[in-house]
Amino acid sequence: MHIKTTKEKILGAVLAAERVTGKKETLPVLSCILLDVGKEIMVRATNLEAGVEVCVPGDVVGKGVVAVPANVLSQTLRSIGGDKVELKLDEGNLVISSRGTRTLIKAVPHDEFPSLMDNMQAKEILIPRGNLVRGIQAVAYAASPSMIRPELGSVYMSVRGKSLVCVATDSFRLAERVFGGESEGGQEILIPLKHAIELAHIAEFIDEDEVGISADESQLIISGGGIRFVSRVVEGNFPNYKEIIPKSFTSEATMLKNDFGEMLKKARVFSGNDQHVGFHVYPKKKVFSATARSSEVGEMSDSIDAALGGDDLDINFHIGYLSDCLSSIASDSITLGFAGPGKPLVIRGVSDPSFTYLVMPLNR
Repeated sequence: MHIKTTKEKILGAVLAAERVTGKKETLPVLSCILLDVGKEIMVRATNLEAGVEVCVPGDVVGKGVVAVPANVLSQTLRSIGGDKVELKLDEGNLVISSRGTRTLIKAVPHDEFPSLMDNMQAKEILIPRGNLVRGIQAVAYAASPSMIRPELGSVYMSVRGKSLVCVATDSFRLAERVFGGESEGGQEILIPLKHAIELAHIAEFIDEDEVGISADESQLIISGGGIRFVSRVVEGNFPNYKEIIPKSFTSEATMLKNDFGEMLKKARVFSGNDQHVGFHVYPKKKVFSATARSSEVGEMSDSIDAALGGDDLDINFHIGYLSDCLSSIASDSITLGFAGPGKPLVIRGVSDPSFTYLVMPLNR
């Protein structure tokens, strides 16, 4: 194996692949990156549940295959000062040369490196790459970190034409991001949370405006710009979340997003380990306030300017569940729709109807 390319191209491919390397001590080759050079220069990595393949532009002088530890390869490439790099095999090990520097990396036997799943029969659909990235980023935090209930530990995607809907819920809160209108009747996919996060990151390496997406009952493939990402998908049904989103509200408050965020920051300091905050919505008195208290720190009460309507309401929430969604809202002002005591709160941007966030109140 002998190739010549640029540091930028090979390092970008290695960094994208490194994120999906495995950590299984029983199969050390999973912590490696495979350089497979034939007619093209391919960089591959997999953890058995997800895998990535990146085609690197460059000159092929000689064909071959080598597997080397991902962290050693990425750190070596980062430290290189030259723009051009040369990679070749020397007695089975990888030698990297660039502008007077020479590094030899011990290779790992690559015979056990798994092949990426590639028996997809489903039709590929083209969707805007930016929508895919923003959709996952806008909802992933609302998924459960546990896979005890796999459908709650996943990001749900519905694709139909150019329309994309991304949703995640852990049963305490729910986030939905819609691009191009609703896509009912489209292809439905459940991606495990950790793979969805990696997908969003790797998609940012793709330099094309659109990516191809195809899925069947066992796997998902995203491809574009010489990059292919493969992930297993969750078998199961995502909750019919539309049924739990309130259609009407007993109280509403509209305010600046930054004011609301600053109020939550202050409440977090005084909320102690419980991280509870109480909202007091009194439309007739034109008061929207928050309270938090801790026996160790003290207590706070803060009011902010808000346009209010509906009934008076006192209700409690977990601060983290409220603040997590703010970075996903593009507009400067937000509307809080309260469905009543013990019922969900819905947060939306005033000028951003594409994002909906629902959070359940605390019982106390």
